[in-house]
Amino acid sequence: MRGHARPPFPSWPERRHPRPDARRGGDPGNPETRAAEAAESARILGALFRDGLDLGDGNLRTDRAAELEVIDVIRRRRPRLVFAPLAVDRHPDHVRASRLVTDAAFYAGLRTLETGRPPHRPQQVVYYPSTFLAEPTFLVDVTEVLETKLAAVRAFKSQFFDPASTEPATFISSPEFLEGVTARARAFGRLANAGAAEGFVSPRPPLLADPLAAFDGFETGY
Repeated sequence: MRGHARPPFPSWPERRHPRPDARRGGDPGNPETRAAEAAESARILGALFRDGLDLGDGNLRTDRAAELEVIDVIRRRRPRLVFAPLAVDRHPDHVRASRLVTDAAFYAGLRTLETGRPPHRPQQVVYYPSTFLAEPTFLVDVTEVLETKLAAVRAFKSQFFDPASTEPATFISSPEFLEGVTARARAFGRLANAGAAEGFVSPRPPLLADPLAAFDGFETGY
């Protein structure tokens, strides 16, 4: 994010994919490929770190053991904000991850839960929509970093559009998918009087220190 020398990469439940075949389906790629792609994506973002948890694929674990793994990351990294998928999504794993991270963020602050690390509770869990549209609670101007974001997404070559790929097509491997990511950012940007914006959903809206300044420039010439 702007204003930080290097942003942390949000710690996240990682989906480890086996190599697919026609009988099983699934996304292209294997654990080794995904790890290399994730490292390259983090490098492009200038991330301070990237943590991955193996909590399953196609049946993301949300049991107490999984919660404790996420709690450990939160207590170790001590983030002020945690970003999670919106709990309304096409992929059930994303829905499960949303609940898992939300619950773990709260439990990580319980002093009675002893894990060998001091308790820590993030100030807020903020949600980002994926497949489906959602009315944002707030928008962040990403005009200057949109191309960096897209480059970080494209680093996952085994998942997204690759004209040279011989893998079966998936929901996210069409060129239209990434075009949609850009189109959504441009549409949100239009709402916010910016070139591009990212929309987020928060149960607690952020407090504006200066509402007048927040809307400066929306009506040009006045």
